[in-house]
Amino acid sequence: QVQLVESGGGLVQPGGSLTLSCVASGFAFSSYWMYWVRQCPGKERELVASMSSGGDGRVFDFAKGRFTISRDDDKNTVYLQMNSLKPEDTATYYCRAVVRGNDIWGQGTQVTVSS
Repeated sequence: QVQLVESGGGLVQPGGSLTLSCVASGFAFSSYWMYWVRQCPGKERELVASMSSGGDGRVFDFAKGRFTISRDDDKNTVYLQMNSLKPEDTATYYCRAVVRGNDIWGQGTQVTVSS
């Protein structure tokens, strides 16, 4: 069974840091691109970062300089390191992969940035 399980969310103060993890199972993780997507309250889902199967990571404009995506193929895990968090980063963060034509999503992990 193809599955993605996120963890690491929580409540953090503005300026703080969190690291999200996504553990994959049921497919050859190292062969697939992985994505972090978020949905802020009342907004559409937006792509946060992507990581190619070759380890080339990209973080999208609003997160540049603050977020870093990485992967550990030995652990079937993709990470999102988030620094200098802002209240507008409050969202549910999802891990995503497209495996053999199927769009696979994790259940999401909530990140709340508030003082």
